Amino acid sequence: MSELINRRDAIKRGGMIAVGLVAPRWLATVAEANVLNLAKGGKMAKDTVLVVCQFSGGNDGLNTFVPYADKLYGQLRPTIGVPEGQVLKVTDSMGMNPALAPLAELYKKGQVAIIQNVGYPTPNRSHFKSMDIWQSASPDSKLKYGWLGRHIDTELLHGPTNPVYALGLSTEKPLALAGRTASVPCFASLADIQNMIGDPDTERMLREIQGVEAKQGSLEQVVQKANKTALDAMDVLASQLNKYSPKQTYGNDPFGNGFKQISQLVATSPQTRIIYFSTGGFDTHARQVESQTKLLTNFANAIGAFQAEMEACGKADKVIVLVFSEFGRRVAENGSQGTDHGAAGPMMLIGKKVKGGFHGPNPNLRDLASGDLKYQIDFRQVYAATLDEWVGGDSGTVLGQKFDHVPVL
Repeated sequence: MSELINRRDAIKRGGMIAVGLVAPRWLATVAEANVLNLAKGGKMAKDTVLVVCQFSGGNDGLNTFVPYADKLYGQLRPTIGVPEGQVLKVTDSMGMNPALAPLAELYKKGQVAIIQNVGYPTPNRSHFKSMDIWQSASPDSKLKYGWLGRHIDTELLHGPTNPVYALGLSTEKPLALAGRTASVPCFASLADIQNMIGDPDTERMLREIQGVEAKQGSLEQVVQKANKTALDAMDVLASQLNKYSPKQTYGNDPFGNGFKQISQLVATSPQTRIIYFSTGGFDTHARQVESQTKLLTNFANAIGAFQAEMEACGKADKVIVLVFSEFGRRVAENGSQGTDHGAAGPMMLIGKKVKGGFHGPNPNLRDLASGDLKYQIDFRQVYAATLDEWVGGDSGTVLGQKFDHVPVL
């Protein structure tokens, strides 16, 4: 602490603002947004919440939502295919992996929309490139920044937003949240907020380090106001989080811990409209059944608990969860009891306000493109519907063009 104080005093004597030097990383990040110069924490036009859940690694859609009535499925996957007797049959041709029992219960309530054969033109099998495409919503790389970051940029054109309008539960900011002017705080966990703001000495230092009020209209004053606004917003959020304990039981795994924290944010932070969360492990080149079963079990248990939590706190009508992965897997299994990188796969929207059921044609295992499912629905059609009908955005501006909506809301 003494080193920080000495640096603080030196900076103050030099007439500078300590942004990015002794302030925590999130504070410097938040301060980059021009909107924070004027942020007053006003009410958003929409009071809905979008949770984006990313399955990193390329989830195998065919073993998630199983075309059990198609005999070719078992022929192409003699080792890893889900036996028909184990499939959770939800239609006369499609079913769910047995690990997804809690999700199947939500499906029966009409709270799960499964969009089939989702992808984009000229698919890329690289994890990094395909994830960039999904997060930027720009397969041809013509659009800069992320799709949610661009949405927040458009919101800023209409006036200020709250500093915690969007939050990321990640150690690094995902491309999806990057914008030209938008600056989204990202935390590895909610404990980071509590640890930073919950310590009175640290918070006092962060406030004092801003120094005496700078000259009206100066760049220094802009930075001061941005930092103070961010500190105030995080202070309020930390206080709200302390007042709420989740009522449901969540697993001690990435999905369980993630959705537990998301439930805390939704229940206590009415200013937060977008939450981004990701977890990995879906790159199942070998021993897929074991690893995917564990992941899907953890996800289904977490989403089941989360939906119950939303019901308990009165937020179930206001929250949807969008689930995606950067690509699906090859239709045929490989020689290592797994699957290799593919193309089209399923997306999900989960919540009380979605139009439940399967959307789009069932996977066509007889008409493949280099061993992959052909995409039938562009993922930007799902983004467009979510932006226009749920978030309250302008998909034409955000996505660079209009896309027909998938009727999922």
